[in-house]
Amino acid sequence: MRTCEEPRPPNGQSPIALAAGQSEYGFAEKVVEGMFIVVNSITIKIHSKAFHASFELWQLQGYSVNPNWQQSDLRLTRITDPQRGEVLTFKELTWQTLRIEADATDNGDQDPVTTPLRLITNQGRIQISLKRRTKDCNVMASKLMFLLDDLLWVLTDSQLKAMMKYAESLSEAMEKSAQQRKSLAPESVQITPPAPSAQQSWSQPFGVSPNASSIGQYFDKHDMKESSYHLLISRLDLHICDDSHTRESGALKHGMLGGAMQLTFRRMAFDYYPFHRAGDACKHWVRYSEAMETRGQWAKTLVNEFQSKIEKL
Repeated sequence: MRTCEEPRPPNGQSPIALAAGQSEYGFAEKVVEGMFIVVNSITIKIHSKAFHASFELWQLQGYSVNPNWQQSDLRLTRITDPQRGEVLTFKELTWQTLRIEADATDNGDQDPVTTPLRLITNQGRIQISLKRRTKDCNVMASKLMFLLDDLLWVLTDSQLKAMMKYAESLSEAMEKSAQQRKSLAPESVQITPPAPSAQQSWSQPFGVSPNASSIGQYFDKHDMKESSYHLLISRLDLHICDDSHTRESGALKHGMLGGAMQLTFRRMAFDYYPFHRAGDACKHWVRYSEAMETRGQWAKTLVNEFQSKIEKL
């Protein structure tokens, strides 16, 4: 994989649907989604103008789950609402070992003596939720949860500086991609429900007659109001060491030894909502609390003040 200086155009319709000779969410999509994937090892290499990185996964498994993240009947792993013309699907990826390594490129602006960044983790999983339109299979919203157990990470000060530069390099590409998505995002319009077909019966268990109101309530319960990304680490032991004495000549002779710092985090979580508008409600957020309500009122006041100033100008 290679980061793009400028974002690529959208992918358009689902290639699975086009290859099957259909334009809407149908039999071909459901067959592919129902596959259970097992990969013994996989290596992903990422190249950027500032760094190159590699991800190595062992014993990777991918499968469909129900909204409670449990393996069950495939018909229960998706929620289709014909009235909205939308479908929710739920996936989970698990692995035994993950190894991440990043290093500066030869022509980058990094410090030439920067130590490569390395991280090895044990079991982990990713939970993926997708909301798509049934008429063209386009993704309307997604939710990505990255879950890790106990994690031990030893960082030197040079590695910490390099990680900040790597994140800065990636954030530029991500910001351009986000701006493209915002510019191409259509205004909310009423979606015409598709014509009923025999394929829609796949989303309901046999012998159960679909009820529009019950389906709508069930859909609302697990609906993604907006795209979001989440990271949850059960326990993180972070060791930060000073390795400046290894780069300065004569430092050891004069007894200038580096120091170290240990930080322990429990149940550390990061939640990122890239397309949330200032002043909008936050009740659908994963870790919503009453304190956010006060913050929402404060943000809404600032937005109103800004809009009034713009109108005067």
